[in-house]
Amino acid sequence: MDTLRVASLGATARSRLATVPRQALLLEAAQCLSETHIGLVVVCAADGGMCGVIGKSDIVRQIGHCAGSACHTLASDLMTKDVLSCQPTDLLSDVLALMHKHGLVHVPVLDSGRCPVGVVNARDALRALVAQGQYEQALLFDYVMGVGYH
Repeated sequence: MDTLRVASLGATARSRLATVPRQALLLEAAQCLSETHIGLVVVCAADGGMCGVIGKSDIVRQIGHCAGSACHTLASDLMTKDVLSCQPTDLLSDVLALMHKHGLVHVPVLDSGRCPVGVVNARDALRALVAQGQYEQALLFDYVMGVGYH
């Protein structure tokens, strides 16, 4: 039975969250993305709500147009504004299917006020679902074989 929610990735999703304000320079977003486990930066408005995202490929593409260290592009100028997101209560399998359908590796997790609380990574979601399936399979095997029942 599929009951695993996005919230089950709690600490991992929170560790993948990096945010910058709309007025931040692209360099600040690039510095966030230099963390090995960060693949997406969430751009936030003054109220903390998400207004867009910037991925590593966005940064690389823009740096190619900059003249050395003179890149003064704002995060808000480069961000993707039409962003697919999820909530902690969403089924992890649904989020993974959405990611697959749209070719995404990362999806921001937003609270009810549209403030970012984490980032779901496809690999983390898949690992959690596989682990749940293996656990359920072991329980079913034990039940069928009568293990633990005398």
